Amino acid sequence: MDGTAADKGGTRFESLVIDLAAGFINMDPGQVDLVIEDSLRRIVEALGLDRSTLFQRSGEDLVATHSWAAPGFDPFPKAWGRDQLPWCYARMTSGENIVFSCIDDLPEEAAADKSVFRREGPLSNASFPLVVGNHVLGVLAFGSMRTERSWSPTVLERLHSVAHMVAGVLARKHADKLLRAALAEVGQLRERLERENSYLREHARSVAGHVQIVGHGPAIQRVLSLVGQVAPTDAPVLLVGETGTGKELVAEAIHARSSRSNRTMVKLNCAALPAALVEAELFGREKGAYTGALTRQMGRFELANGSTLLLDEVSELPLELQAKLLRVLQSGEFERLGNPRTISVDVRIIAATNRDLEQAVAEGRFRADLYFRLAVFPIAVPPLRERPEDIPPLVRAIVDQVARRMGRRIEFVSESSLEQLQRYSWPGNIRELRNVIERAIILANGSGLEIELPERRGTSTTASFTLEDVERGHILRVLELTGWRVRGTNGAGALLGLPPTTLETRMAKLGIRRPS
Repeated sequence: MDGTAADKGGTRFESLVIDLAAGFINMDPGQVDLVIEDSLRRIVEALGLDRSTLFQRSGEDLVATHSWAAPGFDPFPKAWGRDQLPWCYARMTSGENIVFSCIDDLPEEAAADKSVFRREGPLSNASFPLVVGNHVLGVLAFGSMRTERSWSPTVLERLHSVAHMVAGVLARKHADKLLRAALAEVGQLRERLERENSYLREHARSVAGHVQIVGHGPAIQRVLSLVGQVAPTDAPVLLVGETGTGKELVAEAIHARSSRSNRTMVKLNCAALPAALVEAELFGREKGAYTGALTRQMGRFELANGSTLLLDEVSELPLELQAKLLRVLQSGEFERLGNPRTISVDVRIIAATNRDLEQAVAEGRFRADLYFRLAVFPIAVPPLRERPEDIPPLVRAIVDQVARRMGRRIEFVSESSLEQLQRYSWPGNIRELRNVIERAIILANGSGLEIELPERRGTSTTASFTLEDVERGHILRVLELTGWRVRGTNGAGALLGLPPTTLETRMAKLGIRRPS
């Protein structure tokens, strides 16, 4: 096709370019790809060409992102780089046009490029770099596959204008993408900040009046030693111990000594909510994820990203949630309810339970793989009856705190009260001790405090009605009756109808130790 034939309908082509320019200006950002591909088709058809391809830079390659070819012709290869077309690649990435009417018009240094063109086409080509500022975004190429053709200066000028417009469109699309990503990130940060502020307000209310870890006895010092060893790591920690022993305070001590202490530790009581709500609390939900989900909610894992998450009463998690929790522990990934998009987080897990997880695993109520993942570093928090030497400082700390909150002035606690408190077995542990002290302060008439033991009240002192706690309490009462003698005719084993070895095994499993 000669130059005259190529310029046939030149006025029509110029009108087409003006029409394309208007379309690019008024284009909906979401329609960019469709408009570009339609523009390539219209130009190819208007000039009687065979193919047009838009390449965009991707690392060291130019990747075909938009292409249109006349019927019977394949689109250009998906990607090419300096290895396939070294001469063309060098010119394009330096911002120079490539125009030839015949492959032999290319210089000698383009020998490798010539071989590719003779094998795959085109016979004639006009390619224009897409330049914005000093950056080459890609290449817009037009080719004739069936015949050689010459390119008039007018056509080349118009095609160069089209390349300039496409470069602008791509730059706007990229800027729009960056803006949307930035806005989405700002939205996520705002949601996280709002959620964290809300959590902090709730947390501040819930921890008001809690005491710090108090005690100098060997049992609590062993715990603090373990805390100091594991805190600097990111290893999961499993806190085991009876209810009311202060497992949450131990978790706070681990977090406070870790590298994540600059962020708020997030907590969730797995037994406090129904299964469906626990899942939403842990992993978040989208609006409409289920009936009653009227708003989008960030989960505790997202809230704890970069921090520590305490899962209290982890043994109460349903089996289906245990599998999802295991996945987060292994890969750090999960999905919100109602959204298939995977979310990645970096969260340190501390789990706490007053149950025997090994027994729960044996009974099929707790996943063995999750148990072993959580129990990387177990810490047994001792019950209060194993720390009688810590009761006086605990009493004084709680009295000071509770009295200050109530606006009362308590100057001393009677020694007889402290001695009685040390002899009591405390089935409800520190939580029960705190309740007893609060009641005593309310009833106090002067600056001295007499604390009445729980047995002297007409109510039951049993803190839990689970079979395990009832069994522990019964064994403790028999042991106290026999002076903690297990063996012999009048020993606890004989009174309970158990062989001494069996009783000792049960005592170890229930965490029963003779007071020092």
